[in-house]
Amino acid sequence: MVTRRKALTTGAAAAGAAFFGPWKHLRVYAAASDKPLRIGASVDKTGVFEHSGAAELRGIRMAIAEANAGGGVLGRRVEDVAMDTRSSPESAPKAALDLIERENVAFMVGAIHSVIARKLSAVAQEHGVVYMNTNSSAPSESGENCHRTKFVWDASGKIFATAVVRHAMRWLGRDWFLLGTDYSWGQETVAATRRLVEAEKGRIVGTRLVPPGTKEFGDIVREIEALKPDVAFAAIAGPDMERLRAQVAEEALGRRPAWISNQQNWPEIWLTRAKSTFGIFATNWYHKLDLPGVAEFVGRYRQIYRDAAVPVPGNVYYNAYMATRELLRAVERAGTTNNTAVIMELEGHRMSAIERMQHHDAWIDPIGHRVQQTIYMATKNLKPSDETDLFSILSYQEPAEVLDRDTVRECRLEPYDSVPTYEP
Repeated sequence: MVTRRKALTTGAAAAGAAFFGPWKHLRVYAAASDKPLRIGASVDKTGVFEHSGAAELRGIRMAIAEANAGGGVLGRRVEDVAMDTRSSPESAPKAALDLIERENVAFMVGAIHSVIARKLSAVAQEHGVVYMNTNSSAPSESGENCHRTKFVWDASGKIFATAVVRHAMRWLGRDWFLLGTDYSWGQETVAATRRLVEAEKGRIVGTRLVPPGTKEFGDIVREIEALKPDVAFAAIAGPDMERLRAQVAEEALGRRPAWISNQQNWPEIWLTRAKSTFGIFATNWYHKLDLPGVAEFVGRYRQIYRDAAVPVPGNVYYNAYMATRELLRAVERAGTTNNTAVIMELEGHRMSAIERMQHHDAWIDPIGHRVQQTIYMATKNLKPSDETDLFSILSYQEPAEVLDRDTVRECRLEPYDSVPTYEP
């Protein structure tokens, strides 16, 4: 029987390990294995999420570089094998199979699109491969689509919505219009937001779901203006959100109604320089947080990725980095790559605020396998300290304040003995 071993690491020691530099050290790996530990990076190299996919890959590689700087994992050098999921759910199963069967990866990491994550995780579960869903935010990823082998590192659309709805209902008004992208993340986030607003005695004056790839939002923006809601809530993904922001600005609706959005992914924000950023939104990390380790983390990024299109790390990079780092630490704690042993090390694992570079400790929920973490409310920064300081953090909420207990109740993790043994 596999038993869980506890990692007794102080926050300060963990923070020191997190920033151990990988670029100036010669490594000597244990003779026990010349076989590298291969991490399958299932990322969008092409398609609408290519910029976020590139950020994910940078985060994965930074965590791997840190592990190798310390002598590898269990004496084995760690390397990544990147497979393009093409921002397409149809590409996901083949990408996962290629990583597992052709590339013989030990673990899989990566995803932006929630349907892609769902399909990757189904293949991973079938083969017993531990999979880190880094950046997809559909609530169902830790609910009805949960798996014993899957761990979800971003907050869910419902968790982000819980944070922003409470703020907005108090300060902005009770009449709401809901707008979302018509796939699982947008559908589930809009539905969750409706329930949250109505639970707070708010009123939904209109709802629209638009297909992925929508280019023209003018008619919808004018419809919203005619309905005169206090708040317009948008759960719109990727480049579609860029177009919505621009068209809201063109219609001069940036102030009324008050626009709020579920979350904003940093690569897309930076690459448009947030020319039309507006409203209030949520995030789980920002590179200007005044917390221990943040400045060093940003400095490391700038040194390693000085030629990257995105000059500082953001939430997408952060989630991919944290998922990979904690996966590799779990393997070390387990003392083996055996999938069940690694799963047991991850389930319920707690991470200090210092380790996480957030305001509160975080933990991996043992039932739904989602990381419960600090959530920040932000808006456009009107007094930036430099060209990258695009967000102004308004407030933050601790994990216990925004827990999504209802979705977790829908999770039915497979029994351990039904998961195929996988020990690369």
